[in-house]
Amino acid sequence: MHFDDRLATVLRLPSSGDALARIQYRQLIDILGNLPGDVDSDTVDAGFARMAELAARISAADRARLVRGPLQPLSNPRLLALLAEAEPEVASAAIGTARLEEAAWLELVPALPVRARGILRHRRDLGEKVDALLARLGIHDRGLPPCPAPSTPQGAGAAGGSSSVSVTEEAEPFDLLDEVQTAEIAAGSPAPASLADLERVAATRGAAGLGTPRSHRPTEVRDQPVAEDSAGIGAIVRRIEEFRKAREKHGGAGTSTRLPLGDPQSTVPLAAMDFATDSEGRVSWAEGPHAGALIGLNLAALDPANREPLDPASSLVQAQVPGIALSMRHRQPLRAVAIDITGAPAVSGLWQVDAVPHFDPASGRFTGYAGRLRRPGRIAPVDAPPAAQPSEADRMRQVLHELRTPANAIQVAAEIIQQQLYGPAPHEYRALAAAIAGDCAHILAGFEELDRLVKLESGTLGLESGDSDLVSVLRETVARLKAWTQPRGSGFLLPEPQAAPLRVALERTEVERLIWRLFAVLAGMTAPQEVLPLRLRFENGRLVLQISLPALLLARDGQSLFDMPASERGQSLSTGMFGIGFSLRLAAAEAAAAGGGLQRDGHDLLLSLPATTGGAADGAQDGEIRAV
Repeated sequence: MHFDDRLATVLRLPSSGDALARIQYRQLIDILGNLPGDVDSDTVDAGFARMAELAARISAADRARLVRGPLQPLSNPRLLALLAEAEPEVASAAIGTARLEEAAWLELVPALPVRARGILRHRRDLGEKVDALLARLGIHDRGLPPCPAPSTPQGAGAAGGSSSVSVTEEAEPFDLLDEVQTAEIAAGSPAPASLADLERVAATRGAAGLGTPRSHRPTEVRDQPVAEDSAGIGAIVRRIEEFRKAREKHGGAGTSTRLPLGDPQSTVPLAAMDFATDSEGRVSWAEGPHAGALIGLNLAALDPANREPLDPASSLVQAQVPGIALSMRHRQPLRAVAIDITGAPAVSGLWQVDAVPHFDPASGRFTGYAGRLRRPGRIAPVDAPPAAQPSEADRMRQVLHELRTPANAIQVAAEIIQQQLYGPAPHEYRALAAAIAGDCAHILAGFEELDRLVKLESGTLGLESGDSDLVSVLRETVARLKAWTQPRGSGFLLPEPQAAPLRVALERTEVERLIWRLFAVLAGMTAPQEVLPLRLRFENGRLVLQISLPALLLARDGQSLFDMPASERGQSLSTGMFGIGFSLRLAAAEAAAAGGGLQRDGHDLLLSLPATTGGAADGAQDGEIRAV
């Protein structure tokens, strides 16, 4: 065969009649069941779609019969997952005939419905890893343990038509139910679905001879006709009833499936549990030592709107939020939704649910919720110390951080346009982008100065110590300002030079930044032909620089000089975006962080900085060292 077109051939065949529909359904099972699970094509998708159409026309009993008898065992995980979501008899037939690799089982089992996992648990050829996965998912063996057959009174055979021969080989009740179900399907009638149906069938069909399977009968009875075995379904009903009574009497002792009721509770309270639900909101998987107590719990049924009114004094009235079922119906996330679970002691009580809906990535179909159950948090005691509140400086730094982010983004975008990094741009746009980039740089510089002021005033930032010549810094700063002051005839009058330098205990960069900030503000406020004299003196281990105030600032009193609004900028060369008052306040903060200060004294500003030993300061007395 050069290429396999069997599936396309089957899809082209008509399926108008019931017989043709069953034939095509069987052919699709044979072909799709032997394809690899990762095969993905339009033809394969069309085959699965045709199977869904035929399933709506063919009864569940016929489909189960067709699934049980394929030419080869099912080896396609995708087909098995589809059949496992069908009716119980179809799912049982598919799981019974499936033959997958261990890795394929491990991948498929978590996606199977809870009912299909329970059926799968009865297989004994899956491997240890698959069995361990089923146990971890909370699916345990639901088979009933063998129990001794009830003793038959003498003469019962004559009265009731039953045999007095004791059964020596016991069949599991679920095996007996399977036998009855097979016989019912073969007879063309539906199988009993409940204990009441079993009792009804036992009363109406007691003479049918449906009893203990022949493989489980004694040798001397096995050869007798089925009609002679009068135990029938009534025997199955009696055995199930005796099992229930025995479990109620002994508390589930023995080999029966049991819940951890009566076990000593763990000393560590259960704080949280992860879970997953099916599409109906029923818990299908849970994690933790008490996962079995949550399996099958319907979260939608815990909606307060679906329950009787609670006691108004109950804390649940304030904790629960109505509309859980409505939120789940609309596939909305659940956030801190309070529910009250009634069940085993370990899981009973108030819980908070946080869950998100999950959807099939291929089809978009809603598959359920996944989330976590957690106990509500405890309220802190009244006398507990209050949590530390962020300081004013911390809040200001947070605000500056949030302001820098958009300003940086705008500046980067403007520079990209101005530099034509992503392609040519008109000159008008480039000019506008350059102006925007300059404004952003100006804004960011103002943010940096504000951040520096906050850190200096809060004590989280200090100036770097060192050894610098103050007179040399003054001379360089005045020379830099001549481009602004010399055309106007204004400026600063430096002291007469001396042999020994005057040094301050600061790094030169810090001194230059401080002197430039202060002198730029004063130079911008000077009137034409106004010269500001400078004086230096040594006082209490500090060098004090005395600067005469410009006439425009003399009208200000002492403190208002440092509190001038940002709108009063004058002609300052370097007042930033916050004005003259902010620049003087920042200079005062820098001087204070260095161990000195900046304050007004009459018509002068006094800048004091810590002096270092050496130079002219060693032998100088307190008083004026240099003057004009």
